[in-house]
Amino acid sequence: MELDQGTVDQEPGRATWKRQIEFTLAGIGCAVGLGNIWRFPYLCYRSGGGAFLVPYLLMLLVMGIPLLYMELILGQYMRRGPVHALAKACPLLKGTEAYSICPPSLYWSIILVSSFNIVKLKMQRMTINQQLCCSYRMLERTAGVEESGVLRWELFLLLLLAWILLYFCIFKGIKSTGKVVYFTALFPYVILLALLINNVQLPGAMEGIRFFIVPNWEKLLELEVWVNAAAQIFNSIGIGFGSLMAMSSYNNFNNNILKDTLAISITNSLTSILAGFVIFSAFGYMSHLQNIPVSELAVDGPGLVFVVYPQAFATMPVAPLWAILFFFMLLCLGLDSQFAMVEVMVTSLMDEFGGPLMKFLRHKEMLVLAVCSTAFLLGIPHVMQVGIYVFQLMDHYTAIVSLMFLAFFEVLAICGLYGVRRLSANLKEMTGNRPNIFFKVCWMFVAPLLITIILVFTIIQFKPARYEDYVYPPWAQGIGWVIAMASIIWIPLGALHTLWVLPGSFTEVLLESLGQWACLLYSENGPTTERRKNRKEIKIAVEAVQISQTWQKANTI
Repeated sequence: MELDQGTVDQEPGRATWKRQIEFTLAGIGCAVGLGNIWRFPYLCYRSGGGAFLVPYLLMLLVMGIPLLYMELILGQYMRRGPVHALAKACPLLKGTEAYSICPPSLYWSIILVSSFNIVKLKMQRMTINQQLCCSYRMLERTAGVEESGVLRWELFLLLLLAWILLYFCIFKGIKSTGKVVYFTALFPYVILLALLINNVQLPGAMEGIRFFIVPNWEKLLELEVWVNAAAQIFNSIGIGFGSLMAMSSYNNFNNNILKDTLAISITNSLTSILAGFVIFSAFGYMSHLQNIPVSELAVDGPGLVFVVYPQAFATMPVAPLWAILFFFMLLCLGLDSQFAMVEVMVTSLMDEFGGPLMKFLRHKEMLVLAVCSTAFLLGIPHVMQVGIYVFQLMDHYTAIVSLMFLAFFEVLAICGLYGVRRLSANLKEMTGNRPNIFFKVCWMFVAPLLITIILVFTIIQFKPARYEDYVYPPWAQGIGWVIAMASIIWIPLGALHTLWVLPGSFTEVLLESLGQWACLLYSENGPTTERRKNRKEIKIAVEAVQISQTWQKANTI
């Protein structure tokens, strides 16, 4: 009985990146996004400043880098989008990567268009209360999620503009994306460095920076700090989203993945830390103006974009120009993230329905247009007056609940059922080298153990969503759970579909799967006899299959 190894289907016509640096920049652009600018500093502030950096950097080392490496290996080897790559690696858990084509994953563009509108504010030396008032008027938000309000037409047009820009950046696939990322991935650093240079010269800035880098060790005893650090690593790098796995499927087969892994993950974290210095130096200035400690400032979540950054602009020469450049930077960050999210949807659809879709749509550009149009329509609720509440609700349930579940099952599928040995053999086939002992230990023990612990405590200590002082009503929390389940439900559905389509009874299919996995545990390079070199391993693998077949025959009788 020959087992399906999931060997890569070498498509001669499949597009590849023109230059490998284009994939690296696209990967950095995908990982570095709006979350680096507001989510990381906010979580850091809420977790006691420097105390957050300790678990954050530890999670980067033992989970962020190894799991990104794992995803890029699988994507490059299988030459498929995340859904089909995982279906080949572990058919029973193929539903794990359905999150990558789930519509809620497209909500990140909404904060981009709403925050861009803040350039209308007068960039003068306003008090914090005045800035909060201006921010409130700009959003024109309702009293709560119970009141939908009206459509904000100026934000609606900005949403439309954002998706039009995105379409023309990616409609030719990686050929056009590869050219755009040279600018969109690098421009944000110019703005962040300019802001940092300005902010460190402000009175009180050093107090804010001290709060950022000096840990409050007592905070490390709070499990929530560790859970938030892990969630930020997964959110920021994009573990479990499938975006980078899809982009790596367009790499040359022999590409050195480790260099890309380190470049993407380290650049992403350094960007977060750079944004942290920018934000906390502004925090120090704000505390100086109000004459209160940094820890008592009233900022929350997305409010960082609307309050703290404008405070920094007010101190700069030609403030309106810097405001426009800053929100253009947010546009670049948002577009980079959306490049990957749309690309993963297009790639997955082409892998599954490429033939019929091309017969109907004729050109791939029309498929990209259909995806962008659908995403635009799904974004309309976010640009109503209730939009900020919708955004916060989706962020709360997808960024913590969905992502941790999906990351757990992805690790189980690839590191457990597909196997570290097979993953190592895939890497050797592509690059000639196996992963070192550090990555193997992380894949086998450290990452699965940590992510299991974090998942359990995420469930135990889960708190209802809130926005500033507003607590969502029970029915809205229920909608949040529905949003979370929209991606999680595909895991059991995918497993049931696999068992349904395979020939034989449920028991036969399950026993055969167990026999195949037993073979894989003892197979160094793959399941085919020609590639096994150790006779002892061949004997054990054959015995495992014979046992499975014996049970199948007994069950039939």
